[in-house]
Amino acid sequence: MKITLLSEESIRLEPDDGPMTIEALSPEQSYSPFHMLASSLAFCTFSVLYSWANHAHLDPEGLTIDVRWTFADDPHRVDTIGLDFTWPSLDPRRLDAARRVAELCTVHATLMHPPTITIGGEAATPAAVATEPAAR
Repeated sequence: MKITLLSEESIRLEPDDGPMTIEALSPEQSYSPFHMLASSLAFCTFSVLYSWANHAHLDPEGLTIDVRWTFADDPHRVDTIGLDFTWPSLDPRRLDAARRVAELCTVHATLMHPPTITIGGEAATPAAVATEPAAR
């Protein structure tokens, strides 16, 4: 698999021989947490479509996934996510079925029904703070 960072708000996943790689169009681009979120959705969607193709005796040749997103504020967050797949070898009569299969991705279901998130944390104990040297 290869994930290509197309912009600060979009990625493409496509099959590639060898281990999964992450590439950028420019050296200034870095793989952000938002790219990671989109990559997980793309990889999950690709996996369910590829599995369906194998079971249905369809050719998965050329299947690629593009994911793009927008941001919102108050609080700053991902607001919308759009996923498109391109599948040149897919019979057009199977397109609606392929869209339904794509919705079976667990990451898609998680984003549609967000989990409860809890945040824990620990700090130094008062005794440990007292024994640390004072900052200069």
